[in-house]
Amino acid sequence: AKIALIPHGIPDVPFVDPNFFRDQFDVEGRRVLLTFGLIGPGKGIEVAIRAMPRIVAKHPDVIYFVLGATHPNLLRSEGNAYRTSLQRLVEQLKLDEHVVFHDRYVSTEELLRYLSVADVYVMPYPNVMQITSGTLAYAVGAGKPVVSTPFWHAEELLADGRGVLFPFGDSEALADRVCQLLENDTERHAIRKRAYLYSRPMIWPEVAKSYLRLASEVLAERRRRPRPLAAFRADALDVTSTPDADLRHMLRLTDDTGILQHAIYATPDRHHGYCSDDNARALIVALQQFELTRDTAVLPPADIYLAFLHHAFNREVRRFRNFLSYDRHWLEDAGSEDCHGRCLWALGTAVQLAPSDAILAMATRLFLESIEPAGQFRSPRAWAFSLIGLHRYLQRFSGDTRARRMRQTLAERLMNLFAANATDRWPWCEDSVTYANAKLPHALILSGRAMEEPQMLQQGVKSLTWLVQQQITETGRVSIIGNQGWLTRDGIRARFDQQPIEAMALVEACAEAYRATGEQVWFDRTRQIFSWFVGNNDTQTSLYDPQTGGCCDGLHAGGPNHNQGAEATVSWLLSVQAVIDMNRSHALRDSERAASAIQP
Repeated sequence: AKIALIPHGIPDVPFVDPNFFRDQFDVEGRRVLLTFGLIGPGKGIEVAIRAMPRIVAKHPDVIYFVLGATHPNLLRSEGNAYRTSLQRLVEQLKLDEHVVFHDRYVSTEELLRYLSVADVYVMPYPNVMQITSGTLAYAVGAGKPVVSTPFWHAEELLADGRGVLFPFGDSEALADRVCQLLENDTERHAIRKRAYLYSRPMIWPEVAKSYLRLASEVLAERRRRPRPLAAFRADALDVTSTPDADLRHMLRLTDDTGILQHAIYATPDRHHGYCSDDNARALIVALQQFELTRDTAVLPPADIYLAFLHHAFNREVRRFRNFLSYDRHWLEDAGSEDCHGRCLWALGTAVQLAPSDAILAMATRLFLESIEPAGQFRSPRAWAFSLIGLHRYLQRFSGDTRARRMRQTLAERLMNLFAANATDRWPWCEDSVTYANAKLPHALILSGRAMEEPQMLQQGVKSLTWLVQQQITETGRVSIIGNQGWLTRDGIRARFDQQPIEAMALVEACAEAYRATGEQVWFDRTRQIFSWFVGNNDTQTSLYDPQTGGCCDGLHAGGPNHNQGAEATVSWLLSVQAVIDMNRSHALRDSERAASAIQP
């Protein structure tokens, strides 16, 4: 049941009369026997030569072609000793007119011409344990009646009247079988026809289709029950240190319109254009990078991403469009609720971190224009993204009562959804754990802490704790819930395709839990989840590419998807920034503890 059988491939040749091409070999009026292949003792040709006197006695017109060069390994170790012994045997038996050696390696085209003139193909192989033979497959595929010893492949291929077998090393039996075929045209041609028809699935186009079908079945099975392949393992980075946020690849994907969605390996792919989701996340990265480093080189790209969101906002319907083609045509009037929520997240961040009055004014105006529709959303993730944006906006404008009311409304909806659906065994707000999952408890933790709602904060921490536990194995390996089926309430879980955006959401949520609780476990969990990017994953492969600064698009059972698109790369950068910011908070806590410990 574990074996898939694909036959040895053969050329597709016509079923022709052997007499048709005999003039090309100067054998008109003669019967032709043939053996071909690299010559060596494993071919048993001496058995066939010893059968020739008995065959010639009954059929004086028979000629036996032995086609092929001496096997190169044999030639290196023993020279032409075996071929010389065969030639001496021919001389001893006075078969010079009936046995002809063609000592050369021929092309497939010439080989097929030799096969076309053969009346009988002879295979006197001495070894029973031969599981496949290309020469046998070619002979059967050419519609030749084969007389062979019963080695394993021949027993199978020549069964049911598709050929004739004789005992190993028995020259007399070989002679009898050949003579019977040469004397019985009806039987010989019937064997030819059965062999030829049986071999049609063996021609190269059909064999190629068989390989494709098998590959499709294997891939489908791997999707159903994936197993990681450590053979594709790349060097994992040191997970105890955090690399700097390297924006090279994000900027490589960015032109004067915005950040392109996809890449082919590390090369920007213009075919799929742009999306607001990626430009929103890229805006957050750029402004957080300025906040962390004060590097003004990131501000021009930030302007591009903000301009993209401004262009994406459709004031007629008060919604953000998402997809923009490379020739700058919007592909819809309004994007999804989740897209709108991500844009609010980015704009709230831009308000909080605005490095200039101009960016502050633009981000504030656009945020206030687009916040009202969030009150009508039904998507829990859209609520969560919007809540994170509202939190950041209120960090700067804490007195905005409209924004505070919107935060209250969305946070209560999200909390109520958890209350209605969560149980002790399934502390989640839906019947399945799908995408951007950690943003839901992240939003509860942020909102519960800011609104001084301890129950909301506790629910966020509880749900995040459970979500993290589902994605860390007993050995400490991080195994992100895959998007090929997700995780359902009945316990069915997809192991792959694991996405960087899921790891990023977990990293940011765990870092927020650390800031909210001060508990060391969340500091450790943040770093542990982050290590997924750099090798602590199911294939022990780093998704981060330090040569480009990009991140692979996902993790499959066979290793990473090596395309480095915007979503993956920006998710990596957001994760790096979250860990760097958390490390600073951790260092500040340690210094404060040390200072309080030495005070009288």
